[in-house]
Amino acid sequence: MSEIVPGQVYRSCDPRGGPMIRITAYTPGRARAHVVDDATGKRFRQILVSQLHDSPVTATGRRRRTGYVLHRTGYAINPDLNKGD
Repeated sequence: MSEIVPGQVYRSCDPRGGPMIRITAYTPGRARAHVVDDATGKRFRQILVSQLHDSPVTATGRRRRTGYVLHRTGYAINPDLNKGD
């Protein structure tokens, strides 16, 4: 598992699809991270960090069917911070 940082976006591993989530807060060593829906920034909830994965495949090579896989690395949550002056 790579480092979990605010701004990372994860997509659902469920074959039926599902929402993409964005990490809003995480304290290293804790069991849960705070997330919101990536598209809207709404629907705050907590998710177990054991459900966040780096790879869409397991160690045995099978596609994951549960949890979330890293889709995009972290960025500044405030869009104004992403602009150069």
